[in-house]
Amino acid sequence: MRQIFVILVACLLSIGVRAQQPAATGDAVAMDAFKKEKEKSDKDIADAKNSVKASTWMDRAKTYQNIAGQFIRMDSTAATTAYEAYKKVIELDKDKKGGPGKLAKEAEEAMKGPVMYSAFMQQGVAKFQAKNYAEAMKSMAMAGEINPKDTLAPLYTAIAAQQVKDNATAKTQLEKYITGGGKDAAIYGSLAMLYRADNEIDKALATLDKGIALAPTNKDLANEKINIMLSTNRMDDAIAGMKQMVEKDPTNVQNLVNLSIVYHNVADKSTDEIRKLESAGKKGGSTAKQLADAKSIVDAYSSEIARLSASIKKTPKPELKRQLADVQKKLAEQKLEVVKYEAEAKAVAANAAASADSEKRLTELKQKQGEIKNLEKQYLDKALAVDPTNFDANFNMAVFIFNDAVEMKRGVDRMDMAEYTKNGKELDGKVCGRFRQSLPYFTKAKSIKDEVELDTNLTNLQNILKQYEEKKIVCIESK
Repeated sequence: MRQIFVILVACLLSIGVRAQQPAATGDAVAMDAFKKEKEKSDKDIADAKNSVKASTWMDRAKTYQNIAGQFIRMDSTAATTAYEAYKKVIELDKDKKGGPGKLAKEAEEAMKGPVMYSAFMQQGVAKFQAKNYAEAMKSMAMAGEINPKDTLAPLYTAIAAQQVKDNATAKTQLEKYITGGGKDAAIYGSLAMLYRADNEIDKALATLDKGIALAPTNKDLANEKINIMLSTNRMDDAIAGMKQMVEKDPTNVQNLVNLSIVYHNVADKSTDEIRKLESAGKKGGSTAKQLADAKSIVDAYSSEIARLSASIKKTPKPELKRQLADVQKKLAEQKLEVVKYEAEAKAVAANAAASADSEKRLTELKQKQGEIKNLEKQYLDKALAVDPTNFDANFNMAVFIFNDAVEMKRGVDRMDMAEYTKNGKELDGKVCGRFRQSLPYFTKAKSIKDEVELDTNLTNLQNILKQYEEKKIVCIESK
């Protein structure tokens, strides 16, 4: 969404460049004429007698207004000078009753007219090109005040404001753009991001809703809304709102895909906690096994000591005595290992209640995550039923299945040798089959639209399937 400002800056600069290019060779003559008029005006204003005449200031206003509109490079503040001159006309030109005179009325009209608006816009462009963003912002904001119904001036003012990190002005000007009837949905996203940066979440969401109503198929706006909902823990509201949209129009593929994305993100948020609980449970199990193994080694050393002691009684050879001393040393070391693992086992036992709670929590989390993933797939299935050629639905379904296969693979990788010997080969086949089930969706998505992320995922999948083939693992695809 931030890219919109980059694009608009380019447009702004290109407008400015065009404004500065001479339209014909005759412009050089016109510029000389303006220079002479400017010099005359400056001279008249410096003259005490002429400087009190409204007509002198009117001439000055028109001269500088024309410079701003046609030859801004002659004077980068020409629009401001013209505007101040018009104000001076109003101040000086009074009728007999003290009201505005003819020139004053003309000045009032000019100050609100399209020529003055254009003059300030050109001045703003010139300032922007000179990287004087603060002055560019002031000039284009002035253009917006001259024509309150305009949407271009507030938009460009917001661009300049962002260059100087003036988010408050940027927000105000984008609000004016929207109030004035601006129809570019991306601008709604930009305003929402500014609100979000200032933690004005309700305003951000309301702005995104307006943008989505304007452009229902805009994925950036929908994704930004999802991101905000995720980061502010408003997922229940998001799901409820999106379900209403789906119920209202069950054939809107984008709404179905977006709802599946919400469920994906909800499920994904519990993954870290699940893995931490799994790791903690595995550690407790491994401590018990390590203690049992350490005690077995103690028993083995004790048996060996008994055997060697019996042999030495019969035949007291030096070699046997050396072996006995070596085994006795190893037994002493191993007993220290047993003491260490017993201490760890006691700690695990002391936390037995906590472990039980963790196990219960893990079971609940996995069950809930499974339910949410089922909902994610359900809405992807609905989206594909409505439009089998939808890129997002195909790509997201491929990723859903691929990620499911990755989780299955993690389960296999966590097996010890005994577990793998018993069931590993069959489970590897099921994992391979699950990976292969994502292939048709990736392939379909690629036939619709070729994207870098898609190509990367497809290449990874093909490499994985090739590895299973090289290991001669038969892929088993479940229904």
